[in-house]
Amino acid sequence: MSRRPLSEIGPRWLAWAVLIVAGLTLMGSLAFAGWGWGSPSITAGGAAPPWSGQVGPMMGNGSGGMMGGQVWLAGDGVRVDTIAQARARATTASAASGLRPGEVMQFTNNFYVELKDASGAATTEVLVDPATGAVFTEYGPAMMWNTGNRSGSVSADQAVAIVNRWLAADAPGQTAGTAEAYPGYYTVDTSSNGTKTGMLSVNATTGAVWQHTWHGQFVAEEDA
Repeated sequence: MSRRPLSEIGPRWLAWAVLIVAGLTLMGSLAFAGWGWGSPSITAGGAAPPWSGQVGPMMGNGSGGMMGGQVWLAGDGVRVDTIAQARARATTASAASGLRPGEVMQFTNNFYVELKDASGAATTEVLVDPATGAVFTEYGPAMMWNTGNRSGSVSADQAVAIVNRWLAADAPGQTAGTAEAYPGYYTVDTSSNGTKTGMLSVNATTGAVWQHTWHGQFVAEEDA
């Protein structure tokens, strides 16, 4: 069967072909953009999942809270300017799940809150929006790496060593603190000359490192 020359193909078919190609090109561009933002650095075996654009807990049934939707507590429009106010919002948000705030850190962009269970074990991480008071699961590791169990091949000491190697290569002069264990990953505060600079997370299975780039500058902290 011989092929028809392009000049003999009707204009309607040419129009459809152009639309199909344009659509596929657009889809490819969007997919590339979605995979490019906030992807973790890989420092030890295996590739970590990329940023997905989702805001909210990994486990969900659509009802809100830790086991539900994306937001733990909707904003009420009242500004949150202090650690005490952020702790109060996180306490209200997590109470129904039997959790309570532990460490609260204030940054220029948001408040970071560690949530603990009744035994005192760190369970997940949330952010409090200072402009609205909304409480939602932290971006990155808390959404993508929280497995719900604490099995993994990377120990806390190994996580600290991985972070120190990452810092030596990507942020000379900074050092790692202790590793806080969460289900499926660790979070490690970083500092320079005794001043907090931010935090990194390490996947407990792959050893991948994910830098928390969304906080801004460190302001203050309070543990409980």
